[in-house]
Amino acid sequence: MPRATIESLDREGRGVARRDGKAVFVEGGLTGETVEYSILRNKPSFEIGRVETVLEPSAERVDPRCRFFGICGGCAMQHLDARAQVAAKQRVLEDALWHVGRVRPETMLRAIYGDAWEYRHRARLSVRNVPKKGGVLVGFHERKSSYVADMTGCEVLPAPVARLLPELRTLVGGLSIRDRLPQIEVAVGDRVTVLVLRVLEAPTATDGDALRRFAEASGVQLWLQPGGPATAAPFWPKDASALDYVLPDFGVRIGFLPTDFTQVNHGVNRVLVRRAMTLLDPRPSERVGDFFCGLGNFTLPIARLGADVTGFEGNAGLIERARANARANGLECDFRAIDLFDAAACAQLPAFDKALLDPPRDGAIELVKSFATHPPRTIVYVSCDPATLARDAGVLVQTQGYRLVAAGAVNMFPHTAHVESIALLERG
Repeated sequence: MPRATIESLDREGRGVARRDGKAVFVEGGLTGETVEYSILRNKPSFEIGRVETVLEPSAERVDPRCRFFGICGGCAMQHLDARAQVAAKQRVLEDALWHVGRVRPETMLRAIYGDAWEYRHRARLSVRNVPKKGGVLVGFHERKSSYVADMTGCEVLPAPVARLLPELRTLVGGLSIRDRLPQIEVAVGDRVTVLVLRVLEAPTATDGDALRRFAEASGVQLWLQPGGPATAAPFWPKDASALDYVLPDFGVRIGFLPTDFTQVNHGVNRVLVRRAMTLLDPRPSERVGDFFCGLGNFTLPIARLGADVTGFEGNAGLIERARANARANGLECDFRAIDLFDAAACAQLPAFDKALLDPPRDGAIELVKSFATHPPRTIVYVSCDPATLARDAGVLVQTQGYRLVAAGAVNMFPHTAHVESIALLERG
């Protein structure tokens, strides 16, 4: 069995080593460790392997808390100390900024992190009826597989939700539509938990009785979704409180639907918004553009601080709910539906003193290019992909006269290799 010494971690949380002139990516290996590994894939320029024996363990290696770790694909780094995970994500961010965008921040911000367990307030659970494994399975996919992990608990879901996994298996197993229910979406708010059952066939009257009993016994609200996200509707109880979360630093409560995009980690999101407002420093009389604004997660705090803010978002439904959130919080905000991936649409945007960007993984390249015409003097960029942040920052620095003043990682997804980040760019 081959042996290797791990030199670093890659963007997927795998150990990186070199052997016989080839890069070796070792699942389960940590920096500084000497390991024996089995080869999963062998190519002329690289190998992918999996740790079989740790000969010299890292001081940062810990025992995974979840008994399903290694089987379930929801987590990749439970074997690494939580603070060491944050440090590794900072290095991934720094590497991406330099190797992709050829930029380095003047200052590395202290990473944002919070509780490492029971943090996941949004999740998409797969459902499969597998008679060979005893019936219905409910959980995340197995690692690098389309199979559903045989799990009866989860350490990153809130405990009240994790405790429902065995009960959900029993519930779905007793339904006539057990083979027509492929997914359960979890959405946890401050006052209510919603489970959205994706149903490819309408439940029978007997099924409905079982669903109502489950909702009442478990204290959750059940929704049914027969088609796309817009078809999701409350099933039982009909009069439950609406989903929402609070940003206490700004006296803002944000309502959302269970199929809306929201940050999965409410605690880290609160710190992220606070950091973004500190960097952006919106002031009365300033015009601020909040791009990819969603439900108003950043827009409403900007308004609370007195700036004249306009939120831009491609999803018209989110825009309507953002407007409702502004009204409910007594705030004056302008919201506009616009395709921020369209160069022509971005070219028509008005000028702003400052801008906040929170794009999806594809980044904001067309928007960033449009700033050449009306450049805001300050940009705060919140990113869920270091590579696209690096690309966009490179354009701003190298072609538009911006400085990358600061950047830092945001550990929105502890125990995964997913890296979110925040960056400050200033012009002149």
